Amino acid sequence: MAMLTIANVQEYLPQILEYGIQDFDDYFAKSTADIRRKLNIEWWQIRTSRINDISKLSGSSNEFDNTKLNDSQFTRCAVYHCLAYYILPALTTWNSDGDKFREMMTHFREKFEEEFDLILRKGVEYDDDGDSTYESSEKYTVNFGRLVR
Repeated sequence: MAMLTIANVQEYLPQILEYGIQDFDDYFAKSTADIRRKLNIEWWQIRTSRINDISKLSGSSNEFDNTKLNDSQFTRCAVYHCLAYYILPALTTWNSDGDKFREMMTHFREKFEEEFDLILRKGVEYDDDGDSTYESSEKYTVNFGRLVR
């Protein structure tokens, strides 16, 4: 399953197809890869470093497996990222006075960071046992394995 589609982008920017970009697939792939890389750094590395015995990861290896993520959990986040870092930069004139696309880039960058942070705090759904279901025990926050008072 893909993190985002053109229909998802149109929910946030309905006129996106009117700007002349015909193919968004490369942008979608780049955003998906960027989000997965960020997850690996800001979530997976923390998660695995807090568990001394790797066998306690419910059968997981120490490697981050993208196929075990619930991609639909990241749809909104991916839309914000793709707009901010790929689609809108392709549309801006990069004029020193700015333009509406640069304003929108700033807005969607902030929304992306907010949404990514909310997902980390709420819990990343990661199918440790590979059964294609996301149990509540397979939802890990950045505070996983840490005492929070």
